[in-house]
Amino acid sequence: MTKKALFNWSSGKDSALALYKTLQNPDYEISCLLTSVNQQFQRVSMHGIRISLLQEQAKSIGIPLKIMEIPEMPTMEVYEEVMTQTLTQLKSEGVDYSIFGDIFLEDLRKYREEKLETIGFKGIFPLWKIPTMDLIQEFICLGFKTIVVCVNEHFLDKSFVGRVIDEQFIKDLPANVDVCGENGEFHTFTFDGPIFTKPVDFETGEIVYRKYERPEKEDSSDKACDTSATDAFDYGFWYCDLVAKDTIDSF
Repeated sequence: MTKKALFNWSSGKDSALALYKTLQNPDYEISCLLTSVNQQFQRVSMHGIRISLLQEQAKSIGIPLKIMEIPEMPTMEVYEEVMTQTLTQLKSEGVDYSIFGDIFLEDLRKYREEKLETIGFKGIFPLWKIPTMDLIQEFICLGFKTIVVCVNEHFLDKSFVGRVIDEQFIKDLPANVDVCGENGEFHTFTFDGPIFTKPVDFETGEIVYRKYERPEKEDSSDKACDTSATDAFDYGFWYCDLVAKDTIDSF
């Protein structure tokens, strides 16, 4: 019997590869792509991607998109309340599984699984414990194309944002940076590859700098608000805005 699942879609490369692997598995039926969006700015949390481009991704992939709006810098209580309401609705529609692109963050996986269990969901992790160098090489070899849209200044400088990930990008990364950015070093937007019927069309816009204050109370569960699990809120982030055709609003 096919297992009905939601896919936690960040718009980036790990999500794209995890979705690709899931679609090769006949055991699962993906009911929707679930993405958390900053309610104030109407952009994908941390990635800064406009909803219009997120919708273009889902359209090209051919899976319905479900947007979950989260307030700017929410408390964990608010985040969990919104997530519980969303998952409860999906549960009533027969969805029992929640699929993630996480790779090796043990505390984040534990948090996700514990919260899912209270609603009657089971977490699925197609990329779990696969070496990140193997994953990025597979990603490139499969023909995926992704652009870096956000970098944490603690790990990377402004020159890395706005670059398409290729072999040269990998060679240029400092030794302390994971090649998949699994520690929140950078975030991406995937615009082409085997899961897309056509490339997502966009132009690169302005590069901006933003800094976030560390939450007053922080523990490992705070990482759930960010799909890449960065807790480096003491640092600023460089963003490369991506603009769909005829889009004129600013970042």
